Amino acid sequence: MSATEREYVLGTGDAELARLGFQHQVWASATAAAWERGGFRPGARILDVGCGPGYATFDLAHLVGPAGHVLAVDVSARFIDYLDAERRRRGVEHVEARVEDLEELSVSAASVDGAFARWVLCFVRRPEVVVQHVARALRPGGAFVVMDYCNYEGFTVAPRDAAIDRVVAAVARSFRRHGGDPNVGSALPAFMRGAGLEVRTLRPLVRLARPGSALWEWPGSFFTRYVLNLVQMGEITDEERLAFLRAWEERSRSPDAFLLTPPMVEVVGVKPG
Repeated sequence: MSATEREYVLGTGDAELARLGFQHQVWASATAAAWERGGFRPGARILDVGCGPGYATFDLAHLVGPAGHVLAVDVSARFIDYLDAERRRRGVEHVEARVEDLEELSVSAASVDGAFARWVLCFVRRPEVVVQHVARALRPGGAFVVMDYCNYEGFTVAPRDAAIDRVVAAVARSFRRHGGDPNVGSALPAFMRGAGLEVRTLRPLVRLARPGSALWEWPGSFFTRYVLNLVQMGEITDEERLAFLRAWEERSRSPDAFLLTPPMVEVVGVKPG
């Protein structure tokens, strides 16, 4: 594994590949609605920014069709290798995948009709620079659709428990430790405007889940693995990890429990025509 791979805070192993696939399923309908608001359409050229292993990439490829094109970029060579192998297996010829440092994005100016980033800008050191590169790549009238956290620590599990709250705070600290910003969504309108984009829509994204639902399992699939990473980082103790797991299991069995997903925003910025 390269140094770049190690720097990806959530990892790039098989377990993370599976988790990302499940995550995309849970958020696929909200994502498709955002693409529609961004004007993504058949025949369009779309840039998938921080594509990971490509779950959204292939949905975008289906949307734009063979007359369109999807350029998928990510810093992780492992993810890009996985995406490219899957592209060949499926026989999808209108997807191109390549390794790119998003802060040094080399996509040609005015070459794409739209761009998409979901839970990407919260992990990069200079998200405003990524937005500038994407704005440069957009054609006039093209839209950059972003979905990202604006208040990660607003994640709520009820009934409340100090063990869960400690882990949520530790996750946010771990993102910052790796150079990210778990509240980056709060700055996105300013980043868009600074890059010359006009904010067309700005929408909140908060969902409620009950135990046993797919949406409940979405954070569960993340936290139950990531708490061990938090111990290794020194963000929590092993006793706090075990207390979290007990509290999460109790709520997963409780008819009174619910959760509110970490508050996010959907921002659509359009390049003036």
